[in-house]
Amino acid sequence: MEISPRLTRWINREFLEGTAEMVLAELRELPEQVIGGQDPERIHAALVIRTAGDWYRFQQYVALAKSDWRDLLMGADLGHEDWPDRLDAVLGTDK
Repeated sequence: MEISPRLTRWINREFLEGTAEMVLAELRELPEQVIGGQDPERIHAALVIRTAGDWYRFQQYVALAKSDWRDLLMGADLGHEDWPDRLDAVLGTDK
C-alpha cells in the first residue's frame, strides 16, 4: 500500500532514521481490515501523528487499529468530518 509523500516526509522528520524505515514498512504491509474502507492516508496518519516519534507507541496504535480502526481515528482526532483539514494542518497541503 502506498504512503503519501507528505506523510512519508513527516515520518522521516519525526522518527529516528532507522525507525522511520520500519514505520514506513509496517504501514505498507497493513492488512485491509485495518484500513476499514477508509482513506489510507487517514489511517496511516492516525497511526503516527500522536506517537511523538516513538516506535513503541506506534506499535500500540497498530494494535489498537487491528482491534478497532474507529477507536484509532477518534484517538488521533481524525474521526470527524473535518479530518482532511486536520491532516492538512499537521502534514501540510502539498500532497
